[in-house]
Amino acid sequence: MSIVEFNGMRVRRPEPDDHPRVLKVLDRWWGEFEGSVGSVQRALLLPRLYFQHFTTGSFLVERDGELTGFLVGFLSQTRSDESYIHFVGVAPEEQGRGLGTFLYERFFAYGRAHGRSVVRAITSSANTGSFAFHTRMGFTAEAGPKDVGGRPVQPDYDGPGLDRVSFVRPL
Repeated sequence: MSIVEFNGMRVRRPEPDDHPRVLKVLDRWWGEFEGSVGSVQRALLLPRLYFQHFTTGSFLVERDGELTGFLVGFLSQTRSDESYIHFVGVAPEEQGRGLGTFLYERFFAYGRAHGRSVVRAITSSANTGSFAFHTRMGFTAEAGPKDVGGRPVQPDYDGPGLDRVSFVRPL
């Protein structure tokens, strides 16, 4: 992928040297969401290997050298018709301006170009903003028991007590 522009921001593939930059913004971008446990979980979801081995389906966005967004995604190695969005972040000051939608649409195009017909993603059931965003983007939450907010969850999806909402969307 060549470098592209979106609303004056530079969009490119991430590189291994971007890993610490992304980890550095996670707590600021997510604030106190799920406290110190959430902070550790977010960092553990983004080991350096994603910036070494999964960059062809991923995007990093900068404005004047400052990180404004990223999407880490990949083509499933097991399910040849599926692609997967693993982790996405948009700087709070950029939210609501179309950057998240732009990143998802680029990933959808990437999946289609590689013969994929489905994209999957997950989120914490407590992340109501993420749930709403995925729903607006055409994702459907897979059936499961309802959480206190009425969202269907996959119990213990990421380990004991780590329930997640599992989304699917046709491409």
